[in-house]
Amino acid sequence: MKRSRITVIIVFLLSALITWAATKQQDLRFQASKSSDIFHSILRDLSMLYVDTINLEDAVNKGIDAMLSSLDPYTEFYSEQEETDLKMMTTGKYAGIGAIIRQYPEKNLIAIEEPYEGMPAARYGLKAGDLILRIDGEDMRGKTNAEVSDKLRGEPDTKLVVTVSRPGVSDSLDVELVRSVIALPAVPYFGMTAGKYGYIILESFTDGCSKDVRKAIEELLSQGAEGLILDLRGNGGGLMTEAIDIVGLFVPKGTKVVETKGRAPQSSRTYSTGRAPVVPELPLVVMVDEQSASASEIVSGALQDLDRAVIVGNRTFGKGLVQSTRPLPYNGTLKLTTSKYYIPSGRCIQKVDYAARRNGTDSKQGADTISDKFYTASRRPVKADGGIYPDSVCKLDTMPDILYRLTTDVVLFDFVNKYCIENKQIAPMEEFEVTDALFDEFVDYVHKSDFKFESNSSKALDLLKDMAKLEGLADKAADEFKALEQKLQYDMNKDLEVFREDLKRLLAVEIATRYYYQRGGIYHSLKDDNCLSIATYMLDNQDVYNKILKVVKD
Repeated sequence: MKRSRITVIIVFLLSALITWAATKQQDLRFQASKSSDIFHSILRDLSMLYVDTINLEDAVNKGIDAMLSSLDPYTEFYSEQEETDLKMMTTGKYAGIGAIIRQYPEKNLIAIEEPYEGMPAARYGLKAGDLILRIDGEDMRGKTNAEVSDKLRGEPDTKLVVTVSRPGVSDSLDVELVRSVIALPAVPYFGMTAGKYGYIILESFTDGCSKDVRKAIEELLSQGAEGLILDLRGNGGGLMTEAIDIVGLFVPKGTKVVETKGRAPQSSRTYSTGRAPVVPELPLVVMVDEQSASASEIVSGALQDLDRAVIVGNRTFGKGLVQSTRPLPYNGTLKLTTSKYYIPSGRCIQKVDYAARRNGTDSKQGADTISDKFYTASRRPVKADGGIYPDSVCKLDTMPDILYRLTTDVVLFDFVNKYCIENKQIAPMEEFEVTDALFDEFVDYVHKSDFKFESNSSKALDLLKDMAKLEGLADKAADEFKALEQKLQYDMNKDLEVFREDLKRLLAVEIATRYYYQRGGIYHSLKDDNCLSIATYMLDNQDVYNKILKVVKD
């Protein structure tokens, strides 16, 4: 009797639950239908009755973008025209000429800043410093970077003529090129550092990047690498499957790397490594920074949780959301957030709680985790309040204002153009250096140029003086302002001398990039890299390395 009563209660509760779920589903369908009807009615009235003619497609796209942006920054609509951008994001490939371009405001033109090695721009003779005058006869004066980029891109194997003005050449040049598929290298550089450690920089998690990392490791092992440094600084992520495969290069086959959890059943899955590792025990350091996000955090976080690598750098971005794509009518695509990911310790490293933000509550820290405390495989405690915390923090290198201004102004660009005209070749990449004589030549060039620099302290003083005038205090504080003006008088000569070594390194990077492309610039940028020095120290001192990971050897 008692058992039958319990059965009745259970059946009643299940029936109530099913009824509640069905009612809720009906409410959702009704709300969706209602909203759709309202939207279509508004669109119809706008198209028929609005005082001016409007671009309906543009209006709809803006409405969709506004709706999706209220959810999170990663849920986006791609129209048929924007499909190329989506494919480039996931594959690292596009069809074009293969060059970085930049604005040249003084002449209201766009310039070639860096042709990619082996790509059409370099193969057909475009050079850094070339100013783009016309593309297929169309004037490019006054065009934006995006507009010129759109003109340079197109279908593979199609021809175009780029008319350029080249420094040191009096007449304009017509360069005929054939567009090709441009595959941006996920691993732009790898090599030996400190004479015995392999260094690999991974810039993005695009399709096939794990194979590139595998090849780099194998090559470095053949050169006698006694440890590895994987640099994920500035890597904003990409394909989660590639992140799992890269972790699989270092840990045993079948190791759990990440788990996703979402509302839809198909969004919840567990992912493990599927191949035997290449280097299951070789000492490993992973470098990260504030721009290391998503797939970079899966790799660094999983390797930290598994006690497989020492993490060096700074706290990562904190993106623990997974996106999937859905096809839409008329060849559109919806990229939407479908789940959150959890690394082996159970941590979700998502920093911002967008649901809380939509509800108007605190959204600064939204780590959605299954416990208050988290531990690695060897029971090391790890934090779970957004992002991956490094095992060893390195001091961030700050760029002095004068260096920042020189990199954004054309004076440095112009000087390097002049240097390249006067020097057809330079020393081998590893031997090239900026001498004091070359630096002094650069300083002289800066002085003779139109380069102007106003310090931030001077700008702040001008702002303070304007506020004092508005408040009627300018006359009262005139003497103090005059004294501050004298003390804050900017001396560019002093700054150029104080930051001599920094400027020499900057010059070396810019010049090496011209002659040895991206790998040349990266090679010289790694000199005096504080974080790389710490990573090397970890590998040099295995006692420190093992103590961090709590590795106990028999």
